[in-house]
Amino acid sequence: MGLGSWFRKVRGKDDNDAAEYVAPPPPTDKDILAALNRVNAMLREGNAPPVVISRVVKIARTIHQTLPRLDDLGLGSQDGYSLMATATEYLPEAVGGYLRLPREWADTRPIDGNKTSLMVLIEQLELLGLTMDKIFDAANRADAQALIAHGRFLEAKFGHTADGGHDLTLGAP
Repeated sequence: MGLGSWFRKVRGKDDNDAAEYVAPPPPTDKDILAALNRVNAMLREGNAPPVVISRVVKIARTIHQTLPRLDDLGLGSQDGYSLMATATEYLPEAVGGYLRLPREWADTRPIDGNKTSLMVLIEQLELLGLTMDKIFDAANRADAQALIAHGRFLEAKFGHTADGGHDLTLGAP
């Protein structure tokens, strides 16, 4: 029996009483969509400028389009994690940080060199948007490659291409 075990026994606690940490489950599609809805509500309530709203809407749309294909990325993949974290953490944090500032101050006072809070936020939203676009492309890549492979199979099987081969209509010479 070690010293720690002895102290626990003296205090009436056994080694078996120690609670094991259980990690929370990853967010579901429903959790991710709820997080995007909360960001949308933040934008409305915070009277965000159109330049911010348009970028957030684009990011949210891409996440929404990617969600059904999230399994194609792999549950534990870096892309899957990035998509989930963008919706539930990165996007709300960026938008929330900007919206907590007084609007005129945030839009006119430089905070990072010559950049205002608005400019800093737009840069962050652009980066998130580009990242979500890359993840969406990756999620669709397998089906696109399958389409190409099928086309090559058909070309090999029937010996011509659709852009200049034989006329496939019935009754044509």
